[in-house]
Amino acid sequence: MHIGFNMFTLWMFGRILERVWGARRFLVFYFICGIGAALVQETVWQLTWRHEYIDGIAALNHLTPAEMAEKVSQHAEYFATGMNQMKNAMLAVGASGAIFGLLLGFAFVFPDMPMYLFFIPVPIKAKYMVVGYGVLELFFGISGRMDSVAHFAHLGGLLFALIVLLWWRHKGTLRGGNFYY
Repeated sequence: MHIGFNMFTLWMFGRILERVWGARRFLVFYFICGIGAALVQETVWQLTWRHEYIDGIAALNHLTPAEMAEKVSQHAEYFATGMNQMKNAMLAVGASGAIFGLLLGFAFVFPDMPMYLFFIPVPIKAKYMVVGYGVLELFFGISGRMDSVAHFAHLGGLLFALIVLLWWRHKGTLRGGNFYY
C-alpha cells in the first residue's frame, strides 16, 4: 500500500513537474531528494539505534529500558553480535523522501493550487497541505508513533528539496513562469 501511494503521488505530481522543468532537471531533483532523504534517515538511525535496540530487547525480557541498558553495559561483549546485526539491518533507500520532495516542489511551483484530500471536503492550497504534511511527519518522527515508517526520511526529502528549490530560484533557473511567486 505504501509503494502504491508513492507511485500514485509520483504519477500525479511528478508528471506535472517534469513538464515544467524538463526530464533531466526533474530526474536530478528526484534523485537529490531521494539521496538526501536516505542520508537524513541513516543519520537519525546512527544517533538512535542503540536506544531502539535496548527498548526492543527490554520488552522481550520483561525489563524496563533502564534495567536493560544496565545489563547491556555490564555484558557488552555478549550483546555485541545482536547490536551489530540490528545496526547493519537498518538501510534507508529514500524513495518516500523523494516523493515528499516532489510534493514540496509542486507546492513551491504551484503554491496556490487547490488540493482536495479524501477526508476533507474543502480545498486546501498546495503550500498549506505540504507544510501540514511536514508538521505531521515531524510529530510522528519525534513521538515515535507509526514507528514502521521512516519519518525522518520524509523530512530529509523535504529539506533537500527546499535547498535545491531555493538554489534554483536564486540562480533564476527554476523555470515554470511566474507560478512560484
